[in-house]
Amino acid sequence: MRVLLWGLLALVLAGCDETPTGRSQLALVPDALMAKLGADSFDEMRERRPIVEDAALERRVRCVADAVVDAARRHYPRADVPEAWEVVVFDDPTPNAFALPGGRIGVHRGLLRVAETPAQLSAVIGHEVAHVLADHGNERLTQRLGIKAALLVVGLFSEGELAGEPLRQALGVGARLGISLPFSRTHEEEADLMGLEIMAAAGFAPEASVALWRNMAAAGGGQPPQFLSTHPAHESRIEALQRHLAGARRLGPEAAPPACGLGGKGDKRAPGA
Repeated sequence: MRVLLWGLLALVLAGCDETPTGRSQLALVPDALMAKLGADSFDEMRERRPIVEDAALERRVRCVADAVVDAARRHYPRADVPEAWEVVVFDDPTPNAFALPGGRIGVHRGLLRVAETPAQLSAVIGHEVAHVLADHGNERLTQRLGIKAALLVVGLFSEGELAGEPLRQALGVGARLGISLPFSRTHEEEADLMGLEIMAAAGFAPEASVALWRNMAAAGGGQPPQFLSTHPAHESRIEALQRHLAGARRLGPEAAPPACGLGGKGDKRAPGA
């Protein structure tokens, strides 16, 4: 048992790292495995979900994605940014997007009814790319594996009235509310602020991120209480973005956003910003 504990300790210490924002994290899954998981998941989605057959729309989304990825590489030079990114627009009416380890970006067609301009779309894609740069998927997977291992140990060594399935169930609920969900909110908040800086560095107006989440709030209706949600409440998210707008404006005042053609309003920085 002592050898096992020392081995686990060594593994934990080896996996300690920092995100691009300087937050400490524990990410134990090898990068190559994360990239393979991302590729396999993306391939499965491509097989099972319909893909938009609109070359012009795909080019416009790819234009925004390329600008965001290039800016992420410049703004976070020490982050492990995949060299090549695959971008697919899925024919799905829900307003959603995602990025996977290894360089895969999926955008739902329904998102383009909420993200009305290239700048607003860059806020979403910047947020999703930030999840990859910060290795959030690895951190979440490490966390889930750790919770399962802890519950297994409890099941093996607990005795008395608290032993067995009732205790494991209680600890499982406690782990979900006390660890999994707060960590997920931390990831979302970190990705919001990283994405804000990335879109600004690409030349897009950072104010568009606030407009985007207001659109999301209008489209999404109510949310569960924040302490039971994996995402921050819309109001909290917008307030946090507004607090960081001034700093984001300074990141790329001379950069011009690419002409990606999703719309015209709200894409350019205000004069003197």
